[in-house]
Amino acid sequence: MNKAWNLLGWNDQLEAARQEYTKDWTPARIVLEHKHTYRVLDDHGELLATPSGKFRQSGDYPAVGDWVLIDARHEEGKATIHRLLPRKSKFSRKEAGSVTKEQIVAANVDYVFLVMALNQDYNVRRLERYLLAAYDSGALPAIVLSKGDLCEDISEKVPEVEAIAPGVAVHITSAVDRQGVDAILEQLQPGVTAAFLGSSGAGKSTLVNMLYGKEVQLAGDIREADGKGKHTTTHRELVQLPGGGMIIDTPGMRELQLWDQQQDGVSAAFADIEQLGEHCRFRDCTHKNEPGCQVQHAIQVGELDAERLRSYVKLQRELKYLDGKTSVKAQLEQRKQFKQLSKHVKQSKKNR
Repeated sequence: MNKAWNLLGWNDQLEAARQEYTKDWTPARIVLEHKHTYRVLDDHGELLATPSGKFRQSGDYPAVGDWVLIDARHEEGKATIHRLLPRKSKFSRKEAGSVTKEQIVAANVDYVFLVMALNQDYNVRRLERYLLAAYDSGALPAIVLSKGDLCEDISEKVPEVEAIAPGVAVHITSAVDRQGVDAILEQLQPGVTAAFLGSSGAGKSTLVNMLYGKEVQLAGDIREADGKGKHTTTHRELVQLPGGGMIIDTPGMRELQLWDQQQDGVSAAFADIEQLGEHCRFRDCTHKNEPGCQVQHAIQVGELDAERLRSYVKLQRELKYLDGKTSVKAQLEQRKQFKQLSKHVKQSKKNR
């Protein structure tokens, strides 16, 4: 395999998938997306790429971090995208607004670093949502508590975070003294990709600059009113670090609407509640007021936060509602296709 591709995260599974197509097409990785026009990186450098007509018809557009097969025209600095290769992981959310549609935030990442600032941005319940999506992404989650220099009660907040994310690495960072940077860099070895996700102003771009060693992403000072940065990332972009690792920096999310999360993700994000539930007297216990409920018992004796149970129930209800909406959407799409097919058959009979 090409060494340059390996440094970009190429692996045996991608090579096997590539062999199914013509060898005239070469692999490239999406580093920037702008309205279905892309910056891709291959073994010669960056190219401006657009999807072929046939690829556009598929409707399965690539996301930042994806691997695609291209017809490269290096002398022009351009390329045509022909195929999207299988993803090993993806972090998705429901697209903002009333449309029930998936938005892939980052693809083919090894780690998902969930960044939350230790100022007004600090919100354990919101972090639970991110963890649920991260567990379901196929990548390993890690937590970054940024702006440690602005927090006076770190010793209280870290245990709160660790309680909702057992076994997940928690890094505390500070732009003042580069605290925590080396520990994160150790995980970003050559060929390894990490996505940095969090709310607006959490300090993702500042962290990317610290990891890179100079300013490659625009970041600004903190507004005292809301604790957010004056400048924030406006697009998703894959950045190569001097040491060989790669980072996908993402715009801050005002909210993370879940998308098609599986039960495995829920079980991982709320393992404490689900383990307690296994010992409830009734198998279908709702953890409200049933006798013998071990979840309620844990709350009463101070072993479980009641807010965490409320969050668990709320997220379960949200996922059930989303599943219903996507099912209805699929049924409507199926009916639409059936009507089109019927219309086509009738028209064919008339033309005979």
